[in-house]
Amino acid sequence: MIIRNCAGGIVFHNDSVLLLKNDKHEWCFPKGVVRVGQKEKDIALERVKIEAGIEAEILAPCSKTHYEFYSITRQKPIHNNVSWFVMKTDSDNVVYNKEADFIDGRFFSLDDAMSAVTYSQDKSLLMVAYQRYKELI
Repeated sequence: MIIRNCAGGIVFHNDSVLLLKNDKHEWCFPKGVVRVGQKEKDIALERVKIEAGIEAEILAPCSKTHYEFYSITRQKPIHNNVSWFVMKTDSDNVVYNKEADFIDGRFFSLDDAMSAVTYSQDKSLLMVAYQRYKELI
């Protein structure tokens, strides 16, 4: 099994939250792998910029999630440990990265995001992040 550390952002613009739709038609948050010598915060901000074209600011750490999947290309199971950060931005102009296999991206109201998010773990993460965001702004 391959174990990877990742970092990502739950990005808020006023009372809306950023979601990206990947090529599997899953609505998710931007995230990426943290390589040796890199900082989680830096990767989380970088992935938000690369995947959604959004300049964001980290407000606070949020939560950690873990999940596993089987990589067909590597012929091995992958275990991802993801550190999440609550972020805010002044812009709601999403430019999702088609080269990174995203097919859509935009800000959703909290209710619409809860309906759109694909995985139940991400729904819980969104609620924790939103509560933290409201405490901080």
